[in-house]
Amino acid sequence: MATAARSAGRAPTWQGQRAQPTRILLLRHGQTELSVERRYSGRGNPELTDLGRRQAAAAAQRLGESTEIAAVISSPLQRARSTAEAVAERLGVAVDIDDGFIETDFGAWEGLTFTEAAQRDPELHARWLGDTTVAPPGGESFAQVSERIATTRDAVLQHYPGTTVLVVSHVTPIKTMLRDALATGPELLFRLHLDLASLSIAEFYPDGGSVVRLVNDTGHLD
Repeated sequence: MATAARSAGRAPTWQGQRAQPTRILLLRHGQTELSVERRYSGRGNPELTDLGRRQAAAAAQRLGESTEIAAVISSPLQRARSTAEAVAERLGVAVDIDDGFIETDFGAWEGLTFTEAAQRDPELHARWLGDTTVAPPGGESFAQVSERIATTRDAVLQHYPGTTVLVVSHVTPIKTMLRDALATGPELLFRLHLDLASLSIAEFYPDGGSVVRLVNDTGHLD
């Protein structure tokens, strides 16, 4: 009743929503050796570099001051878990692992550079760059990632309505969450840049609609 009363008393947003949104803080993991070499890094499990650990600590310092974060959720991969654990320790909460936020499976392209993958499978790689239904050899298409992220996001919204949740994940899942919040097309996946340890924020309303409030903020790394 109290929640309903608060919702009823809220002034509507510019989109007309009155209910309290779930705010999802989207933090990309810190640097790994594959990041340094600009290699496809999907289901492989490299550790953070020294710089990556410093990036995680900087994110923890920034986010650890928040009293609003109700949960910290991480991809199962170590680079994301280590980043999430740094923040969670500052907040004094546990890290929840959710396989749904894992990075794209790049299949046979895992560990290759862009050029190496293009040379290995030139025709397929070219199609993959423009068609989200095309998957790397033995891997996962961006369309499949989108379905996975939609299911995972909906579960988060159901479990944490009207709260703030930190999700520590990877480039493709974060871009997909932002794309869905913006209700834009698949081209965003190929045109949006996300830095290591960057922070983005999306809000999802229970009565429909969504808002992106921040994209690729790295102010804590300065």
